[in-house]
Amino acid sequence: MEISPRKVVHIIFQFREGRMAEGELHAFIDALNTDEQAALTAIAWIGRGAYEPEDYAEAVATAEAEATTPTADYLMGMPHLAENLEAGLEALGVDVTGEEEDFL
Repeated sequence: MEISPRKVVHIIFQFREGRMAEGELHAFIDALNTDEQAALTAIAWIGRGAYEPEDYAEAVATAEAEATTPTADYLMGMPHLAENLEAGLEALGVDVTGEEEDFL
């Protein structure tokens, strides 16, 4: 993956904090490089079932090609972003147990 699981877990926890962390989360996603933003979008798409885990590379390519709005705006507009990211990581076989403990 082009983004570290730790960064994805950070986004999940920030999203769950709600409005108070919205500005921080937006800035965090904006600060990711283009590859990381595309990977993050692909993980969310896999988590919501738009792509299968084996189509990860295709999802990343689509995210890069079709990025017409800022990634932070797009992702933060997903009502179930945290759940989608968690499900996407799980589907991709990424164990985030250690990263989750850092945020608890």
